[in-house]
Amino acid sequence: MQKKVLLIIISLLLPMSLLADELTLNKNAPKSYTVVKGDTLWDISGVFLKQPWLWPKLWRINPDISNPHLIYPGDVLRLVYDKDGNPMLVREGGGKPQLKWSPKVRTTLKDHSPVNTIPLNIIAPYIKYDALFSEEEYEKLPYILGSNEGFKSSIEGFNVYVNGDLDVGKSYAIYEKGDEVFDPETFESLGYYARLVGTSKAIRTGDISKKEPSTLYVDSAKREIHSGDFVAPINEGQMLPSFFTMQAAKTTLTGSIVKASSDAREFGKLEVVMINRGKRDDVQLGDVLSVRRQSPAVIETGKGPMYKKDSSRWNLLSSAEGEYNMPVEPVGNMMVFKIYDKVSMALILRTSKPLRLSDIVTAP
Repeated sequence: MQKKVLLIIISLLLPMSLLADELTLNKNAPKSYTVVKGDTLWDISGVFLKQPWLWPKLWRINPDISNPHLIYPGDVLRLVYDKDGNPMLVREGGGKPQLKWSPKVRTTLKDHSPVNTIPLNIIAPYIKYDALFSEEEYEKLPYILGSNEGFKSSIEGFNVYVNGDLDVGKSYAIYEKGDEVFDPETFESLGYYARLVGTSKAIRTGDISKKEPSTLYVDSAKREIHSGDFVAPINEGQMLPSFFTMQAAKTTLTGSIVKASSDAREFGKLEVVMINRGKRDDVQLGDVLSVRRQSPAVIETGKGPMYKKDSSRWNLLSSAEGEYNMPVEPVGNMMVFKIYDKVSMALILRTSKPLRLSDIVTAP
């Protein structure tokens, strides 16, 4: 069901226009809409707009909808236009329903849960709780020494020993240190990818000053846990908002995809990727980004136009016309769900073709 709802949301994502700040109504946008249970602001905006990420402009402050987060199933929304001809939504009949008591009749009231944007529980099955640590952060993290069974790798139901003083009763995440990630533009190190391999709970504290390790009970494992895997408190970097208010990223934002959680060369819808922009670039949770790709370069030769990558060195040197400025085409959209200082993690919402490393990300 969750997958179905998310796919409905994603199906509303259409190719993004260069005129991203102008509201464009869907050709068959209705004049009114009745809110149903499970709707999100993104869903409802997608009924009316070709660019649902511009929902704040459709839900402008007005006497009928003073807070778009507080609309309810059963509310009837009407599409109207302001004095300048811009579309906006208003609600019929006021706000939250009033309770009416009767000694004889029991009436069924409409659902009192307000509508949000996209709840975490809808996209949670597709979000990976991997992380990114710098070399300095890794040096401070304790790591697994071994298990109570003496095996080289462990799964859930084992005790493992850690070279750190842990807090009894506290939950810890276990990470496998991955490859170092570099910014393809500046070649700056962005950190080391950390793949979540399991979760655990501390059942015995240690005393590292006496070479006495702490003990973790592994209660869940996604893959085999090995000696040398790192340990961090489970709430650090794992807490996500209960819902995401999706909005178009700032117009100045430009970056690129630097890693996919699958480590594949190509990846598609509902996969998690990492981009080389983060807090220092003013990336916000819920930012919607357009993914774009540079079309292959073409040059004129004596035998006609040729792709630059297929041309000989002589053709490159002798080309009188030079290289064409080929366009950059949109190939997908993604939403940011976790932000670090230098990078962010995003969920791919839509693709028209498989995405690749170094694809460009921009404001929609």
